[in-house]
Amino acid sequence: MIIKKFTPITAILLLASTFSFGQKQALRLHYNKPAATWEETLPLGNGRLGMMPDGGVTDEKIVLNDITLWSGSPQDANNYDAYKKLPQIRELLLAGKNVEAQALIDKDFVCKGPGSGGAQWGCYQVLGDLDLKFDYKQPDVKFTNYQRALSLDNAVANCSYQVNGVTYKREYFTSFGDDVDMIRLTADKPGQLNFSINISRPERSATSTTGNTLQMQGRLDNGTDGNGMQYLANVKAQLTGGALTTTANSLVVKNATEVVIYISAATDFRKPDFKQQVQSDLDAAMKKPYALQKQQHIANYQKLFNRVNIDLGGVKENPETTDQQLTSFHRDPANHKDMPVLFFQFGRYLSICSTRIGLLPPNLQGLWANQVHTPWNGDYHLDVNVQMNHFPVEVANLSELNLPLVELVRGLVKNGERTAKAYYNADGWVAHVITNVWGFTEPGESASWGVTKAGSGWLCSNIWDHYAFTNDQAYLKSIYPILKGSAQFYSSILVKDPKTGWMVTSPSSSPENSFYLPDGSHASICMGATIDNQIMRELFANVITASETLGVDAAFRDTLKVRLKQIPPAGVISKDGRIQEWLEDYKETEPQHRHISHLYGIYPASLITPDGTPDLAEAAKKTLNVRGDDGPSWSIAYKLLFWARLHDGNRAYKLFTEIMKPTLRTDINYGSGGGIYANLLSAGPPFQIDGNFGTTAGIAEMLIQSHAGYIDLLPAIPDSWKATGEVKGLRARGNFTVDFKWKDGRVTNYKVTSSTPRKVKIKVNGVIKDVVAQKA
Repeated sequence: MIIKKFTPITAILLLASTFSFGQKQALRLHYNKPAATWEETLPLGNGRLGMMPDGGVTDEKIVLNDITLWSGSPQDANNYDAYKKLPQIRELLLAGKNVEAQALIDKDFVCKGPGSGGAQWGCYQVLGDLDLKFDYKQPDVKFTNYQRALSLDNAVANCSYQVNGVTYKREYFTSFGDDVDMIRLTADKPGQLNFSINISRPERSATSTTGNTLQMQGRLDNGTDGNGMQYLANVKAQLTGGALTTTANSLVVKNATEVVIYISAATDFRKPDFKQQVQSDLDAAMKKPYALQKQQHIANYQKLFNRVNIDLGGVKENPETTDQQLTSFHRDPANHKDMPVLFFQFGRYLSICSTRIGLLPPNLQGLWANQVHTPWNGDYHLDVNVQMNHFPVEVANLSELNLPLVELVRGLVKNGERTAKAYYNADGWVAHVITNVWGFTEPGESASWGVTKAGSGWLCSNIWDHYAFTNDQAYLKSIYPILKGSAQFYSSILVKDPKTGWMVTSPSSSPENSFYLPDGSHASICMGATIDNQIMRELFANVITASETLGVDAAFRDTLKVRLKQIPPAGVISKDGRIQEWLEDYKETEPQHRHISHLYGIYPASLITPDGTPDLAEAAKKTLNVRGDDGPSWSIAYKLLFWARLHDGNRAYKLFTEIMKPTLRTDINYGSGGGIYANLLSAGPPFQIDGNFGTTAGIAEMLIQSHAGYIDLLPAIPDSWKATGEVKGLRARGNFTVDFKWKDGRVTNYKVTSSTPRKVKIKVNGVIKDVVAQKA
């Protein structure tokens, strides 16, 4: 390991023991009242199961989730005659008849059927609600000393309160041990627990009791014959004192002193024996003492969570409740440095709790949903959202949590090959704007947004990132066919733009945005949108590197090298000094549009940097200034990332304060708004988890960057963080782990470790130097 401390004259080597992390900030969400809305409840999860308790005193509602619970079913919505219309669409675009081209696409070049609006597309759905109704043996219940909290260090939630001199406590966790939800209820006086346990969901469910087991089961709609995904949830209770009885659809606890509730649930998604699994998980969990269950849960969770510590010099214990903290921070951010740390670690917590190797990646709501029909189907949007869900995982030292996305992408390839042939008569594979657990790769149902084909290339950027951060060549070999197939698609669809001579995509579009034509009409369809050019430039370069590293496909590698000379550059500067969003310098219909897709080259790509392409970097700043700082939370988070990459820490921090504004809104929003709910989940509104993950990545980018060929410490630190701080465990490309401390905005010492010792370039206090990272 390399440990450096700087004096005014020279740098001296320190002993490893001198780099220790100071007292940790308390990492918890805490409140002094029950949740009044779902957006105030506390999210728990173990990557498969989710649970959100509201901590109600007389009635508690606990929303339950299983990340695999989807309606719908596989379908083939390809229009296999679409490619026959491609020449006509391209001719119209060459003639400047974009509106007519878009109309033809709407008619003959979108998916067959209703697309994402149809029952067969499906949606992510709530599993159900667990309801606890308490009897305190009095008509008018008064409670005092109420506390409710979620520990990010332990992934355990709790609440406590007093009624009639009795202290009641509840503890909740979704076990990383035996894979069940657990709730422990206690009273500090014997026999004071009296309540019923019910489970339900809004539709397609049947609840019953068998012996002492409460059961809910059902089958979702597959969009064809109605016989879709099956699910099962079993609930049991273990009592200390008192008695347990049942009704036809509930468990009833009387005069107990302690109760542990176990909820075991599963679906038949890739698991035909799911019913046996539900029972075996329940049996295994109930055989262990509660204390052992909790200990194993915490130990497994902390293997991931404890990898990273951050201290920005804030208070170690804030007496304010979290909703009060949020208000205080938004009013006076400079004096509340605990909030950025809490929010960063909350993002890591959410990643751990909503992602599990071998299952699905987090969707638009992670794994937390309280509706049968979640907003935007709770699906996987491929024009920034699912990618943003994974922006922080590598740098935040949660690298393996990228793997479920990799497998989702791998599952798209065969369908994507059919779509590539059907619409473009092209080689390779493509996915457009949206997908689901059923492998949808077709264009969406409307030309205005549905034929954007950046999705597959953008996904390849995410899966490449895992290699870039790990240097795992076995992994690279496994993803190479995915990368190659995507590059084959883009390479094979290019046509020459006669105005510029460049080879471009046609038809093309910039995600969800539109522009004015000279006659005042507007359209979304064009040739060679900037994001396509940037994605191709990044993808082709990555495939060339992969081919060289693996020693394969020399001929295709040469083809891509030629293509890189033929396609447009990473950015074209318009006459007003901004980066053009389209190949033509069109006037945008909405200058403050939520998407900023033409800056993909800044992030996640590294095509535009302040040092390497200063003119484009300045043009990007002008672009962002016109776009403005408002928008849905994910859009604000993306702008934060851009400003961090442009090394403007104060502007990035301004975006962070913008995203952290308290909100209660739950309406569907496409414009300005954003904000954070009381439980720190991000709002579009409504709740979309990408804002959380994008902001987590943004905070990391302010502290460390590694995309420009070297590790850069404090590349975008805002003035308010400069006084003092330290970081432990952040990751850099090349398979490096970095710890460092700073004072007055200057790094005072650092440590670089790696499992494969070698030289690495690192920029410290403005100076790039070579150091040797030794074995971790």
